[in-house]
Amino acid sequence: MLLLRNAALRLLFLGQALYWSCSLIGITLTSLIGAQLAPLNSLATLPLALLVLGNLLAVQPLSLFMQRHGRRPGLMLGAACGVAGGLVCALGVQVGSFWLLCLGSLPIGAYQASAMYYRFAALEAVGETQKGRASAYVFGGGVLAALLAPSLALWSRNALPTPFVGAYLAIAVLALVGLLTMARLREGAAPRPARSSLAAMRELLGRPLVRAAIACSAAGHGLMILIMNATPLAMQFCGLPLKDSVSVIQWHILGMFLPAFVAGPLIDRIGSRRVALLGIAILAASAGIALSGLSTAHFLVSSLLLGLGWNLLLVAGTTLLGEGHSEAERGQAQGLMEQGNSLMAASMSLSSGALITSLGWSAVNLLVWPVLLLALTLLWPVWRRPLPEVSDAA
Repeated sequence: MLLLRNAALRLLFLGQALYWSCSLIGITLTSLIGAQLAPLNSLATLPLALLVLGNLLAVQPLSLFMQRHGRRPGLMLGAACGVAGGLVCALGVQVGSFWLLCLGSLPIGAYQASAMYYRFAALEAVGETQKGRASAYVFGGGVLAALLAPSLALWSRNALPTPFVGAYLAIAVLALVGLLTMARLREGAAPRPARSSLAAMRELLGRPLVRAAIACSAAGHGLMILIMNATPLAMQFCGLPLKDSVSVIQWHILGMFLPAFVAGPLIDRIGSRRVALLGIAILAASAGIALSGLSTAHFLVSSLLLGLGWNLLLVAGTTLLGEGHSEAERGQAQGLMEQGNSLMAASMSLSSGALITSLGWSAVNLLVWPVLLLALTLLWPVWRRPLPEVSDAA
């Protein structure tokens, strides 16, 4: 199996598992901590919003940094931000400072931004016929996080005398292990950009292939954030028990990462365009199921398909992007994709609660189809391109 044979992929797989463990601990506990420390109830989710902001601010500078100095230093820098953020948040909880908690969330967002480049590093570690599998297998590291992080969050919450301090120290320790893991990554120095970054970005956005890749990735990422954030609220409004909501989210997380072991070989066999189309169809089906009923089963199946569609679109978009730029344009192209993902995540995260409380669950899901139609419109002009050659490698 490619993942077992390639040392770089093994390191990136482990780095992905460590990052998502940090992320899931933060998602599980930060709102609870914020509610305890915030001076106003309306500010309880501000630390999570600042984490998204930290991601948005860091994603493009990190890409350009890695373009100039290499992949390994940039990924180590991102993990170092996770260490710093975890320590600052732990201090904030220890002293009861809501604003220190908010301050620490910003560098954790930068860690999140760096972790999204693991899949790009995977593309650079394999040959042309293995890129789909490489990117997807690295995503598979999230399966370990989905299985282990919830238990770690519950244990670390009360591991120290002051509740929740241990959770953020756990984030700092996991990020430190991630830093040491990325320090073992071996790669050559990245080529310098061929022109100014602004000129390169304009040129890249003028290419239909690049626009299609960014649109597919951003649509999948944004819709996943929108629906995932709205699902627990919708289930609460429907009077469904909390244990059902926990089960639905767990299946959603597994849906996000388990398909990685299928999506990669599928891309290498039938091409990224067809896999992107499959992802669009699955997300459309997810919305249809959500609109067809309000039972726990409807929420569970819809959320499972939501995670699956997200995975397929993100992996397909990543692979498709690699076809549309030269090596010298790598930093700008990947930065544009992550900027698009971050902007969609920020806008959907901020609007999700307002949309479901003002317009309702059905309206939120009806929004899915026009977004997917836009992605499909941008994918169509690049549909008739040569598909990647079929690889016989395992």
